[in-house]
Amino acid sequence: MIRSMLYVPASSQRFIAKAHERGADAIILDLEDSVAPAEKEKARAGLGEAVHAVSRNGARVFVRINSSEDMMLADAEAACRAGAFGLFVSKASHPNILERLDRHLQEIENEMPQSQKTVLVPMIEDPGAVLDARAIAGATSRVFGLITGSEDLATAMGAEPTSEALRVPKILVHLAAKAAGVLSFGFVFSQTHFRDLAGVASAALEARSFGFDGATCVHPSAISILNETFSPSAEEIDRATRMVAAYEQSLAAGKGACVFEGKMIDVPMVARARALLAKQAGPRRSS
Repeated sequence: MIRSMLYVPASSQRFIAKAHERGADAIILDLEDSVAPAEKEKARAGLGEAVHAVSRNGARVFVRINSSEDMMLADAEAACRAGAFGLFVSKASHPNILERLDRHLQEIENEMPQSQKTVLVPMIEDPGAVLDARAIAGATSRVFGLITGSEDLATAMGAEPTSEALRVPKILVHLAAKAAGVLSFGFVFSQTHFRDLAGVASAALEARSFGFDGATCVHPSAISILNETFSPSAEEIDRATRMVAAYEQSLAAGKGACVFEGKMIDVPMVARARALLAKQAGPRRSS
């Protein structure tokens, strides 16, 4: 499970030094918006040390790359050679961007002994990309998940990043991810309100109920909330275990649907229970 992903500016040694202590499932080293233009090349050059530093406690490491033609491929190469698990592809507006990155990464990986296949998380940040999200998700087998960039999308829409404005496009991208069989990250909440922990918790709970797999955050205070919310609780695991057992007993008796805790259950309910049990290898949360 990747429940929590913490953005860390790749130009900030102070934040990089502490990132491995924060408890996030993944760290996103940012080369894009949080890095000043004059610092971008230096931040890119430092990825080798930064990737190693932030992964010391086992967090997966992504690098958010710049979208501009003169920086995207150089960022991707540096992240790949540094050993990053994947790339957050900013402003992924068309499948051909992912196809180009796929070819570029393959050339680099062919030169590297025992290199892992670098995965991609396209960031959907304009209205056209929202409508093309399913094609973007299926552009290459490297696509690991999708996420919607709230602030950039709102700007492209000429809107404010309110929950009402973002809900429909975020759900559309979420559906595209699930249709493609990749992970879906995010919630209907603006990161600018990172101090509103009650709002973070409410949005994360709603996102989990919709089937989102995890979310990003810009401040460590949200990490424990995301880890707890996107993990199945001991009670949920117990109930799912008993539901599956009851259904299997019904099948063994030559029946199909059966009554469990006073309610009728059949294939879809049991499938959800099995999916929840598949997550129990990760840390559990208390109710």
